[in-house]
Amino acid sequence: MSAQEVETITTTEELAAFCAQAKEQPYVTLDTEFLRERTYYSKLCLIQAALPPAGTGKNSAGRAVLIDPLVGDISLEPLYDLFRHRETVKVFHAARQDLEIFFHDAGVLPDPLFDTQIAAMVCGFGEQVGYETLVKKIARHQLDKSSRFTDWSRRPLSDDQATYALADVTYLRNIYEFLAAQLVKTGRSAWVEEEVGVLLNAETYINRPEEAWERVRTRSGSPKFLSVVRELARFREAYAQERDVPRSRVFKDDALIELASTRPQSEADLGKSRLLLREARKGEIANGILAAVKAGIRSKDMPKATQEEPGRPGNAALADLLRVLLKAKSDAADVAPKLIASASDLDAIASGGRDLAALAGWRAEVFGNDALRLARGEIALSAEGGQVQIVAVPGK
Repeated sequence: MSAQEVETITTTEELAAFCAQAKEQPYVTLDTEFLRERTYYSKLCLIQAALPPAGTGKNSAGRAVLIDPLVGDISLEPLYDLFRHRETVKVFHAARQDLEIFFHDAGVLPDPLFDTQIAAMVCGFGEQVGYETLVKKIARHQLDKSSRFTDWSRRPLSDDQATYALADVTYLRNIYEFLAAQLVKTGRSAWVEEEVGVLLNAETYINRPEEAWERVRTRSGSPKFLSVVRELARFREAYAQERDVPRSRVFKDDALIELASTRPQSEADLGKSRLLLREARKGEIANGILAAVKAGIRSKDMPKATQEEPGRPGNAALADLLRVLLKAKSDAADVAPKLIASASDLDAIASGGRDLAALAGWRAEVFGNDALRLARGEIALSAEGGQVQIVAVPGK
């Protein structure tokens, strides 16, 4: 299929007509292509959408289109209106980055939403399963991914790009229908809905400068050091957001740690840095760095390192037992272990932590309740016939 043969929408009127047709369908599959290497916020370059195959909805012949926001004067409001339409499920694979674009552009998120990556993890396809894998296993097709890293902002699109882009939504229909049926069969639709709730929470897409320091990995727990880290990360995040540049173009994490350690007081001090970019040693960035260092040193509200609860005797051993239990439970339920609990969750449970997602909702049924019983000494683990068995402890 050539790019000329692909139906490409470039006007608001065309988009409105397509979205009106989509509203008559039970679902629509969607994907985006974007660039982010030179900006803080993703630059939307293309939207792909496909309707169900003929026979699953009225007035549908399995139409698939490319929506081009870079050609002409197109408004995406008809698409956002479709996102608000509750009778049509919006299907994405690994939707977080796609949704972040729409949230920052218009403050809208597609609801109801179905994420096939989450559903696949619930259905036993493994950790963070990729779209290509699902196409191969469910749709029985091998994708050509050679166009994955092409420049999606250039026009016209090549034939390979058009074919690649459409494949991201046409095979997604088969994947969605298969996984949705599996979830109904296993009674796990609510599990996916619980996870999708995180994607539909606006807080997921908000990066607050004052919280940016929490994502910086440090080895020192010194309050004064962390105070300077906090102010440097706050300045970097705000600067990157205001000017729409990547954080790394301001300064990278290793430079931030160096600055928090050396605490420069002048541009001359900045000139001695081994890791700071040359552009950051003078001008606005340099002034921001020096002001942040000064604010961090003078702060009376020193932060504390984010730590797991203090260890207790036997916690390391308990954490290891919890890992064995998680593996056994995830195998039995045929669910990806990391979807149930992370390594830090297990360490937190072993140290007495209880306010954790791993101990609530569907996770409690699959793993959390027995994890707490194991932590209280009410059950033990044994091996029998190559399988891990749960054994009640007498008197508990």
